[in-house]
Amino acid sequence: YAATAGYMKLPDYDGKPRANVFFIAYAKEEPPKPDATGAPDAGAAPAAPGAEGAAPVKPAPPVSPASPDPSSRPITFCFNGGPGSSSVWLHLGAIGPRRVVMDPEGWAPAPPYRLVENDQSWLDMTDLVFIDPVSTGYSRPVEGANANQFHGLDEDIQSVGDFIRLFTTTNKRWSSPKFLAGESYGTTRAAGLSGYLQETHGMYLNGIVLISSVLQFQTIRFDTGNDLPYVLFLPTYTATAWYHHRLEPKLQADLPATLTEVKAWALNEYMVALAKGSALGAGEREAVVKRLARYTGLSEKYVENANLRIEISNFCKELLRDEHRTVGRLDSRFKGIDATSVNASPEYDPSMAAITGPYTAAFNNYVRTELEYENDLPYEILTGRVNPWNNSAATNRYVNVAETLRQAITRNQNLRVFVACGYYDLATPFFAAEYTFAHLGLDPSLRDHVGLHDYDAGHMMYIRVADLIKLRQDVGAFVEKARGATP
Repeated sequence: YAATAGYMKLPDYDGKPRANVFFIAYAKEEPPKPDATGAPDAGAAPAAPGAEGAAPVKPAPPVSPASPDPSSRPITFCFNGGPGSSSVWLHLGAIGPRRVVMDPEGWAPAPPYRLVENDQSWLDMTDLVFIDPVSTGYSRPVEGANANQFHGLDEDIQSVGDFIRLFTTTNKRWSSPKFLAGESYGTTRAAGLSGYLQETHGMYLNGIVLISSVLQFQTIRFDTGNDLPYVLFLPTYTATAWYHHRLEPKLQADLPATLTEVKAWALNEYMVALAKGSALGAGEREAVVKRLARYTGLSEKYVENANLRIEISNFCKELLRDEHRTVGRLDSRFKGIDATSVNASPEYDPSMAAITGPYTAAFNNYVRTELEYENDLPYEILTGRVNPWNNSAATNRYVNVAETLRQAITRNQNLRVFVACGYYDLATPFFAAEYTFAHLGLDPSLRDHVGLHDYDAGHMMYIRVADLIKLRQDVGAFVEKARGATP
């Protein structure tokens, strides 16, 4: 394969440069090796304020096609979320031709960290373009441009969508089957792009892969008066308690059967009980307390004191409090150690801590030594520099791009969607994804265009080797079907 790393200058509608967007692209089969660093561009300064000795912008050359007719190859544009995340997680964890070495279950090895060939890469079925949105990775606004113009729901969708259009044009890929792959907030971006690309640029997609999906933010926001997350997080609490052996023997026997039971109770009795509020009778309340304690592994006293509403950070602290341990948010299989066991919430997310070091070190070594791309700017793996994130497009309501996706599928009836969910994901729970797509409002003739798939790990299910393999197999079947999709 050919690997190309560099910047693409992102212009506004009139052609004036706005940003230098960093990307890494892979095309199957080895053409003559391109100059991965390109020539310096004296007209732009990507350095962050105060960054001395930063490399000049190095625009990437056009990506060499894998064959004389690039339309014979699908192309997939990949990104992570945050907001504020680079594309490193999908790039070096699941999709790219190289991946970070982790323990088979996803635990972090001792440093130093290394890469190996990724035998589960998607490159055999699609060319790949990993995009770092502006202010993440090496991507920066041009000198004099305000970074805030990229930091928001609509702003982000527009800038990434404009990059995709420009990349597709300059690399002659308009005739290729086109896919998006997003993770976490990247699924929010992908759903928004399904509408933006279609309606603004006339670019119709074949498929979208949503990994750890969140399209409707009411499903995950523990706000006063919003009881929905308490219902939708419950099955993940149960799966977590099951993993750590905190359930009674009957519930420990068969996780899928237990989750089926919990989901049915959550949507029926639990949701109704919360809806009743203070009108809930004493007998009803006692029954809910007992059932919640049974399904979460927490004490009845704790459930009662929580007013039947268990918030995520409290659960992560409470489940293993007697062991002086916490559980992870991104992946609740992981255990953390706090200074004390009296706090209401964990000090940190042990599942995030486990991946940050390996992925950061592996990428910074890979980009310079293997890709031979040099840039002295800090590669922003996961940054808070994009905050405050502008959600003014959703003022006085929750961000919800599910309707955008429904419209895109309805108007492009060849578009198919693949949704991957981890049982132990407490950031974007699998039941919240099920709820969102059950309420998408698709016409019955189009409902089979969306498929949900569950995995035995967390938010980044691919760090577990068995799920990395399963994900690759499932996506392979999806891409094959989406390439030849018919209404």
